[in-house]
Amino acid sequence: MHKPDIPVSKSALYVVATPIGNLGDITERALAVLRQADVIAAEDTRVTGQLLKQFGISTPMISVREHNERAMAEKIITRLAAGETIAQVSDAGTPAVSDPGAVLAAAVHAAGFQVIPIPGASALTSALSASGFTCAHSLFYGFLPPKTKQRCDELTKLSQLPYLTVFYEAPHRIAECVADMAKVFGAEREAVLARELTKTFETIRRAPLAQLAEWIANDSNQQRGEAVIVVDAAPEAEKAEGSSYDSLLTPLIAELPLKQAVALAQAISGAPRNALYERALELKKAE
Repeated sequence: MHKPDIPVSKSALYVVATPIGNLGDITERALAVLRQADVIAAEDTRVTGQLLKQFGISTPMISVREHNERAMAEKIITRLAAGETIAQVSDAGTPAVSDPGAVLAAAVHAAGFQVIPIPGASALTSALSASGFTCAHSLFYGFLPPKTKQRCDELTKLSQLPYLTVFYEAPHRIAECVADMAKVFGAEREAVLARELTKTFETIRRAPLAQLAEWIANDSNQQRGEAVIVVDAAPEAEKAEGSSYDSLLTPLIAELPLKQAVALAQAISGAPRNALYERALELKKAE
């Protein structure tokens, strides 16, 4: 069967999604762009070189990584001005999604040249599509802070949001990260662990956070490879509960630091800390 020609534009930056594991996930359009580009801006030329070899592509590469992205943007804009076609790729998945790419795209926009996305593999959308959660809204957070206190502080800010929250996490932190989620979001909050997506040992498991944390802690295989965690939206009843404690919270936050006020309110009322904290923040902003 004859495949239609896929033309590419001159003086354009193509942001090309590449497979996150299974090579069969690359698109015909992505291959056409990679073949026809004048140069490929790769996060790691060694990694991308292996991909190009699999498909018999010999387009030259330059290295555009996080540490040199701003400097390389000027050189790429010069090449675009000369009429070249540039393809940008990260090591896997879609550039600029928790990977380098956004700085270069912004510079190209500012210089007046086209930025053209080539959709494809993404761990974010893959995990969401398999999660089974019905909430229509989601927040992509990306990677949480590596230290426990900062991570828990961030999770507290997110704990009562009315939409799905999606995180990426590295293998050496996945156990402590999900344990912290269970502590902050609540043991019964539903979540999905999507690990090694599209690869040989792909694992997708949905369970309450406490169960997920225990399972990961007891199975070292679940502490290998990149992971996506999708946490369900906060329950409606829990989100609304904090407002019923305004009469308790209001005088406390007027006299005490926020955390102390919430801790005292929880000790007096027995209400969920997360609900109290979120409501206290709202009251503080309204002052």
